[in-house]
Amino acid sequence: MAPHTAGGGEPLVDRVSTAAYTVPTDAPEGDGTLTWDSTTMIVVQVHGGGATGLGYTYGAAGTAHVVEHQLADVVRGLSVWDVPAANEAMSRAVRNAGRPGLIAGAVSAVDIALWDLKARLLDLPLIRLLGASRTDVPVYGSGGFTTYDEHQLDRQLRHWTKELGIPRVKIKIGESWGRAERRDRERIAQARRGIGDTTEFYVDANGAYGRKQAIRMARHLDEHGVTWFEEPVSSDDPAGLADIRAAVAPDVTAGEYGYTLAYFGHLLGAGAVDCLQADATRCGGITVWLRAAALADAAGLELSGHCAPHVHAHAAAAIPNLRHLEWFHDHTRIEDLFFDGTLDPQGGSIHPGAQGAPGHGLTFRAERAEKYRTG
Repeated sequence: MAPHTAGGGEPLVDRVSTAAYTVPTDAPEGDGTLTWDSTTMIVVQVHGGGATGLGYTYGAAGTAHVVEHQLADVVRGLSVWDVPAANEAMSRAVRNAGRPGLIAGAVSAVDIALWDLKARLLDLPLIRLLGASRTDVPVYGSGGFTTYDEHQLDRQLRHWTKELGIPRVKIKIGESWGRAERRDRERIAQARRGIGDTTEFYVDANGAYGRKQAIRMARHLDEHGVTWFEEPVSSDDPAGLADIRAAVAPDVTAGEYGYTLAYFGHLLGAGAVDCLQADATRCGGITVWLRAAALADAAGLELSGHCAPHVHAHAAAAIPNLRHLEWFHDHTRIEDLFFDGTLDPQGGSIHPGAQGAPGHGLTFRAERAEKYRTG
């Protein structure tokens, strides 16, 4: 079939395909407010101009249904070059369906695939299309689940710091909605002993604590040199985050559950964070993630990319106010399994586009993924 073009010239989107894949965790995983034993990736492929762009998000398998039945027809026939226009068309089309949540993940995955497709048609690494602000992107090792025993936690921390040379790590705290403070304190102390004095140390409570409880816990964080306190209370409580931010020494961070650009504006307007987080697989794709970075920059703050590091890598290299990306155990394991072209975090940084592969440089291993398909 000849590529679908406008008037025989401009390439248009021909087709959108999607599937969901559910991968069991390699051990039970949990944080302060949730436990899980599997993770679902929704893969989207956008075809146009004789090439295919690849995007994905993490969430419920029903996300694939949204892509197929609510978004595919919206972007079909649109110019491959005009990704922001396609993003806006999708956002308008899902107004009555309820954009935040699962639907935002679907929009994000299509947007990511469209950016990949455009870069592939231009035979450019995505970072060359976006324009680089840096050549290396710092990462931090992330996992340290509350379900891990002492040996599992130590083994993971040593893998990041000793084997990979990553100089910054994060663990989960806030176990059982903040009702296991003693174990939280023990795990924090254990982690610091394992990583030594020079490694940057972060914690994530996933909104498990109350406001005063988080402030009390911060005293223990100070004893162990913790500099990053993620979601000490719910990210839906910007006033609470702002109160805690004013009372504690570690940087208070949140934003991973931002599904719209307006959400980030509200969080920044409340003075809720020292560093903004945003997740391109949730907030509207690379298009909106870059806008969130601009909002943070205007507020004098840095941005940190949440999870899905291979989605964020090229966009992260394009912004001047990047702090780092989250090298999340669950996601890097799946991305290494499903894709060729994944990046190496040795030494604590990745280098998107260094090999010159077009787009984000990933190739989907469809045959390997097939046994995990659930939708």
